[in-house]
Amino acid sequence: MDSESSKSAFNQIMEAINAKGVNMIGLHGMPGVGKTTLAKEVGKHAREQKLFDKVVMFTMSQNPNIRTIQDKVAEMFGLNFDKNTEEGRAEELFRSMQRVNKILVIVDDLWEEFKMESIGIPFGDDHEGCKILLTTRRQQVCTKMNCKEIQLGILSKDEAWVLFRDKAGLEDDCSTLNDVAKEVAAQCKGLPLAIVVVAKALKGESLNEWRDANQRFKDSTHLYDEEVLGGVLEPLKLSYDYLKKGINQMTGINDIQMCFLLCSLFPEDEEIDTEILITCGIGVGLFPYVSLIEDKRKKIVEALKKLKKSGLLLETDGADTIRIHDVIRDFAHWLTSTGENRFMVKDTLKEWPHMDESYTAIALWNCSSIIKIFPDKVEFSKLKTLFLVGERKRKRDDFLVVFGTFFEEMKALQVLLLQRVSFSLKGLPSLPNLKTLWCYKCRLKNFSSSLTNMRSLEILALIGTEIDEISEELVKLSALKYLRLSNVGVEREMNIPPNLVSRLTSLQELHVISANNLNLLELKSLSRLTALSLELSANQIPLEDFVLPKLQRYGVVVGEIYAVNREAFIRTLVILDYSSSLSAFNNLFCNVEELILWDVGGQKNIVPSIDEMGVNELTSLHLASCDDMEFLIDTKNDQGSTVAFSNLVELKISSMVSLKGLCYGVSPTRFLQNLKQVSIKDCEELQVIFQIDKLSERMKYQTPLLSNLTELSLHSLPKLKMIWEVKPSHRAIASLQSLKVVRIESCHNLKTIFSPCLALSMLHLQELDISYCDRLEQVIGFGQEGEIIENDCLLYCWPKLRVLSIHHCESLKYISTNTLIQSLESVYIENCHQLIQIYNMEQNIVLPELGSQNHCWTKLKTLQIEDCQLLKYMFANTLSQGFPLLESLYLKNCPQLLQVFSSTEERDVIGDHILLNVPLLKNLEVSNCPQISCFIVQAQHIEELVLSNVGNSRQLCNTDVPVLNEGCIVVGNHEEVFQVQGGYSFSSIKKLKLRNLFEARVIWNDFAQVVTLENLTTLTLSDCKKLRYIFSPMMARSLSHLKDLSIEGCEEIERLILDKDQVSSSSSNGDTSHQPMSFRNLTWITVTNCKNLNSLFPFGFVPVLPMLESLIVKRNSKLEQVFELEKKVEVVAEEKMKFDNLKGLLLEELPGLIQFCPKGYHFVFPEMMQLKVRDCPKLTTGFFIDSQRFVHCKTKMVEQDAVEESTTVQNAIFNENIDWNRCLRESQLPHIT
Repeated sequence: MDSESSKSAFNQIMEAINAKGVNMIGLHGMPGVGKTTLAKEVGKHAREQKLFDKVVMFTMSQNPNIRTIQDKVAEMFGLNFDKNTEEGRAEELFRSMQRVNKILVIVDDLWEEFKMESIGIPFGDDHEGCKILLTTRRQQVCTKMNCKEIQLGILSKDEAWVLFRDKAGLEDDCSTLNDVAKEVAAQCKGLPLAIVVVAKALKGESLNEWRDANQRFKDSTHLYDEEVLGGVLEPLKLSYDYLKKGINQMTGINDIQMCFLLCSLFPEDEEIDTEILITCGIGVGLFPYVSLIEDKRKKIVEALKKLKKSGLLLETDGADTIRIHDVIRDFAHWLTSTGENRFMVKDTLKEWPHMDESYTAIALWNCSSIIKIFPDKVEFSKLKTLFLVGERKRKRDDFLVVFGTFFEEMKALQVLLLQRVSFSLKGLPSLPNLKTLWCYKCRLKNFSSSLTNMRSLEILALIGTEIDEISEELVKLSALKYLRLSNVGVEREMNIPPNLVSRLTSLQELHVISANNLNLLELKSLSRLTALSLELSANQIPLEDFVLPKLQRYGVVVGEIYAVNREAFIRTLVILDYSSSLSAFNNLFCNVEELILWDVGGQKNIVPSIDEMGVNELTSLHLASCDDMEFLIDTKNDQGSTVAFSNLVELKISSMVSLKGLCYGVSPTRFLQNLKQVSIKDCEELQVIFQIDKLSERMKYQTPLLSNLTELSLHSLPKLKMIWEVKPSHRAIASLQSLKVVRIESCHNLKTIFSPCLALSMLHLQELDISYCDRLEQVIGFGQEGEIIENDCLLYCWPKLRVLSIHHCESLKYISTNTLIQSLESVYIENCHQLIQIYNMEQNIVLPELGSQNHCWTKLKTLQIEDCQLLKYMFANTLSQGFPLLESLYLKNCPQLLQVFSSTEERDVIGDHILLNVPLLKNLEVSNCPQISCFIVQAQHIEELVLSNVGNSRQLCNTDVPVLNEGCIVVGNHEEVFQVQGGYSFSSIKKLKLRNLFEARVIWNDFAQVVTLENLTTLTLSDCKKLRYIFSPMMARSLSHLKDLSIEGCEEIERLILDKDQVSSSSSNGDTSHQPMSFRNLTWITVTNCKNLNSLFPFGFVPVLPMLESLIVKRNSKLEQVFELEKKVEVVAEEKMKFDNLKGLLLEELPGLIQFCPKGYHFVFPEMMQLKVRDCPKLTTGFFIDSQRFVHCKTKMVEQDAVEESTTVQNAIFNENIDWNRCLRESQLPHIT
């Protein structure tokens, strides 16, 4: 919900982001007030509006891990670090970020003053385009870091009630329940986090429960702790207390509550692996009345779901992780700071903390390997859970070294989690109550001999861990129910002793997730096995009559596949490069949920060849390179009873050379009724995908076929004639009502995409992308045999279509026929050489509620039309509501295009010209559209403008463009490109490219206006034959960001910058002529074929081009001087000037060039790599090099001063051809000391 406080803070942040001189913004507020949520919203808005080139967000927390943050930021910038130290990486990141113009960095949850440079983030003077938004609970952090401070306040009473009522599921009425609920809501102090967790906790409770809760609030004022948790503590306590009743005798608290407290043992902002959480929960005795691990797992997963629903835990992007909000984690730490369940959690430990023996759970994260006073032994008689984790470092051998004696006095220990820990000397001591041992990337010496000390162990996980061997001693763990082995030892293949696994008869879960030598026949002895994760080679499958056991969960991979570890979260079977019988997997096929078959031979279909029962629990199917497979299912011999693929959600098929279709015969019951995603590519025999005409009668009474399909992707299907073989009579049994995304590429035989009867149902289509379909004639297949629907609606409405992209469809004449599309945001049409018109309405269909605005694209943001040879008109009557959101318009290489926009409204037409008011337009390009009618664009925020070969001169030479009240751009071959009115400056423009505008005489029509180009970075002018000049002096002085200047074939240009005496006196407003001229960022300059140009740059007493790297001047016949002195004053003493960055200088075919540098000046080029001078017969500037191979140049003085000239100038090379390269040893240039 948007509160007034969050709206105000959002607006203040956006204002600060856009303000000059503000580089750091600090958002502060109470815990749980919504700072992170608002910061994410700012980032999302910045991305969507393209305010920045890059937006990056990371969390600092109380103990930030700089390397992890550097990795995250570097990934956003595509940087791979060469250096390993934090300082070296920071330097690399710093340089990489400086190369990106505009960056927004969001730093979440900052606790104290921090130097961003230590991560490698440049800002301020180092990078003016980098803005930093930080969030913090502490205002003083903002003050110390010189932030623009913005406070996020709490919700108002009314806002808090609306949010509370919504989350608690209450009606908006005047009931007694609501009266009590309002009092409870008020106790949440306007904090969104507190409101959400309390409302969810009480949702569905009786009036008495609500009253009890209200009274509890009133009685618990002693819990209020302003410094630590503020007003969140009481609401969270109430939510925690309302977790399901029932006390666990082993833990002394409710199982769900204990599950919640276990989550608080993990580091701040960590995504918590639910598998670790489950095994730890089992170890501490959660749900003791449940005996099977599988049932305990379900109970803990159910508890986690309840905690997420209650707001105490958060979802993550991954299905197998959860997260806890830092405020709620602090609350859990407060809960466990006293009482019987005392927890201690420390992160980034450098010294051993002081602690007494009363703790029941301790978690020490990122313990330094040089930790001071690490004890040999500690006494924790009550300790049940210990997490001991070494520091995150790149070096594989950098462990936290611990003596086995350290654990001797932990006899009550039930759960031990070790990461990056090494045991020296003896192994683990006797731990009689240890239930769970989880080791990740550890080195455990004498591990085998330690096993006899852990007779109660039920769960053992060794992941990436070095041990002496996988030993027979495992058999002594008679209670072992769960064994996980992954990359154990130092060899690539894990060596499991023969007949070891078969004797672990208590095992309920076995997870062997790396190459191994396990004999599968041993699994027959594990009668209690319910879950299995295995990676196997094909030769491990016994040739005899072997069948894997029935299992509740499994992840089995057969064949070598890298980067795929299939955990037994869902029932998954992956078979690769396998040509033997699949009978070993019969017990898995019957309930498999995810099936992947790559290069599996000998199977013509899946049903009945692989599974006769119809794989009805299958949700995801991936098939690739199964050369013998022709169909998914063959029903020719079916008696009508088959139910098949009824739960399939995702279907991916690729490189299936024999595939002819999905179903051979009549489609079975509930066939593909839940299918949502389909991707098929590189199947050369496939002609029809969905054969809806082959449906049995019973389908008429079921959910319509394909009604759940949301995404369809087809690629490289050369023989595909139809996607859907459908008849009008099948409208009732087939529907595309859920379809959102369609992508079709390289289906060269396809003539239509949708049949008319299916097109009518596509009310949710959002994205349509079609490319390289050479024979495609229609998007909707009208006029095909059997497709005419009598007395049916002729208007097809796709009300949610946002993106339309059509590329390289050579036969397509119309994009949209009789189709109403009003929600388009992006349209891309390229290389459709037969396209005549975008819209084709066969009848003038007007819906009563829409009036005449059928074809308005009021939501359009991007329109790109390119290489459409026959396109004459885009669409008619489009301007009745304008294009208020249009940001980018590209029209390229459409030689027949006459008109893009048309309108009958007076306000849209000025004389003969269409007036296009596009307030948000940033990018406009019209290139090689010689027939296009001139139109006028009002765009106040234009950033990039390209006009090239627009409109023929015959059509426009006598056309008058009216003067408007504000600045505008004339799109056409007109005398003026920009009409500047009312002081409007076009200051946001960054790139300007004008080519082949034969009638253009001036770019800006009135130099008396204050035209500033402070953001212009690129200016390209080519073949604008009548252009006389480009900038006024005032305008030139505003070019602080210009980097790239290219002028070619502008024959009438005499000067780049107008002389002051050529500017009207009315322009003296804000005159800056006393300031010296300097183009401080101009880097690349090219000026060629401008035959009337006589000088390039004015020259003063400051470096005019300090960043110049490349200067190319060619074929400018009247050019006399490259640098012309601004003031004609006599130079008394020689002025020396360095061009520190110039690497390349090219002067060619300049018959009139007299001087490169002004007389009396001495230029030095220390970085020059290449110098080329050719056909400059009058040149009086000479070039030479010094002992450091720096290039110098000077211009000859007049004859009478020749005696006084130094030997340096006399020995320099004049008016001769020079081709010098620093890399070549022999030099044409004279060496002069």
